[in-house]
This record gives sequence, C-alpha cells and structure tokens, in this order.
Amino acid sequence: MLYSMKHVVENFNITAKTLRFYEEKGVLENITRDEIGRRVYSEQDIDWISFIRCLRETGMSLAKIKEYKDLFGLGNSTFSQRQEMLVKHKLEVQKKVEEELRYLEEINYKIAMYDLQKDQVKNNPKHIFKCHGLENKDVN
Repeated sequence: MLYSMKHVVENFNITAKTLRFYEEKGVLENITRDEIGRRVYSEQDIDWISFIRCLRETGMSLAKIKEYKDLFGLGNSTFSQRQEMLVKHKLEVQKKVEEELRYLEEINYKIAMYDLQKDQVKNNPKHIFKCHGLENKDVN
C-alpha cells in the first residue's frame, strides 16, 4: 500500500517540510513518486519514518541517524556496529529519563507542600508559606 504525503503528515505527526528535509539530507531515500510527481510512501518508508522520529525525539542527531542508515545499507557486516549504536543511544535516553523522573519527583514534592499548606494559607492570610527554599512573606 502507498500513502500520500498528506496522509503521512496528518497521521504520523510530521511536517511535509521535515519529510523533504530528511530526503535532502539523505536520511530518507528512494521515495516513490506517483504519475504526477507527488511523493508516495510505502509501508517500509512509514516504518523508517517512525523510527527516525523515535530517534530524533529521544535526542539522536540527524548525522547519527544517517550513519545508522548508511551502516544498515551495508548489510549484516555492520550488524554489531548498529546494535552498539542503538545500545549506546538507549543508555543515553535512560539517563535522561531518570533525570526527568528526579525532576518530576521534586515537582510532586512541591505540589504536596502546597497541598499541605493550602488550608493554612486560606484560613490565615498572615501564614508564611514555605516552599522551594523560599518563604512567602505576607505583602498585604
């Protein structure tokens, strides 16, 4: 089955400009054109676009993605290199996720501080709200 660029844009959260840019940079190659010259994408193209987005959204550079694609094009002789690239990227993503989770925990803690003090603030306009290592001095 072939998909129009419009279909890809509308259903895969990517812009037409980005698709053309990926072609220009050699990350997306050999895109078929219909009888009037419009790009059409195969299931295989869609799978690759989805994987490119996955790698980009998790911080892999376009140059690294192209390197991966070029290695893939060389066949099984590059199997270990490609796997190593993905494992390294996975570890980088895991590190970022763990860091984001620590930040989320801190935000949740601060929200809990608000929850704990909201009745006091509501019932006592002079209450000194304590959070963030700061104190909210009553300015009224």
